[in-house]
Amino acid sequence: MKNIKLVIEYDGTNYSGWQRQYNAITIQQRLEEAIEKATGEFSPVIGSSRTDAGVHARGFVCNFFTASKIPISNIKMVLNTLLPEDIAVLDSKEVDSSFHSRYFTTGKEYSYTIVTGDRPPVIGRQYVYYFRRKLDIEKIKNSCEYFIGTHDFSAFKKKGSSARSSVRTIKKLTVLKEKNLIKFNIVGDGFLYNMVRIIVGTLLEVGLGRFSVEYVEEILESKDRSKAGKPVPARGLCLEKVFY
Repeated sequence: MKNIKLVIEYDGTNYSGWQRQYNAITIQQRLEEAIEKATGEFSPVIGSSRTDAGVHARGFVCNFFTASKIPISNIKMVLNTLLPEDIAVLDSKEVDSSFHSRYFTTGKEYSYTIVTGDRPPVIGRQYVYYFRRKLDIEKIKNSCEYFIGTHDFSAFKKKGSSARSSVRTIKKLTVLKEKNLIKFNIVGDGFLYNMVRIIVGTLLEVGLGRFSVEYVEEILESKDRSKAGKPVPARGLCLEKVFY
């Protein structure tokens, strides 16, 4: 059996997230269907994370095992002919049998994109969150510093999360404004359910003046979900890269 590692890109607009479900179409399902058509085998695909409905990815990593005789150099091409146009394999290679795309991760990078202005965009609207109100970017940038480091992020996870621990390490959190686009980039060793979307939602509250810059530290220390902001919509979120 060969262990095949894939790097894929997908537009999550029309899917109910990564993980296969019984009552909805997901990225995992479409990929497993393509692999089965290509190899004649049903091969469960192991994903590096479980992106939510509507979330996109530029560098999602997954792996599967196969006894297929298809040359490794042809796997990417074959799968891309079978996948829908909103999912693509960027890279494929054989890896050691012990490799596990989820358990071997050392970190992930996400981006979140907001567009401002007097009207919502038409072209590309499924990849950004339209936010009409004016934001104080300097205050947002100052608040980002409180997230850097190792913290208990209980206040920044969706209730019902099954994670054993809420402690995570954020290595980088930046905000860049260029004309009417505001882009957040966040790198960490891992993320809780809805964590990135809640962090961005909280920073928007700071930018609106509803939360003070210092209040972010208080939210972290409280471990109280009710004190943080609401999660921003999924469509602006993109998994950029998975680190190993």
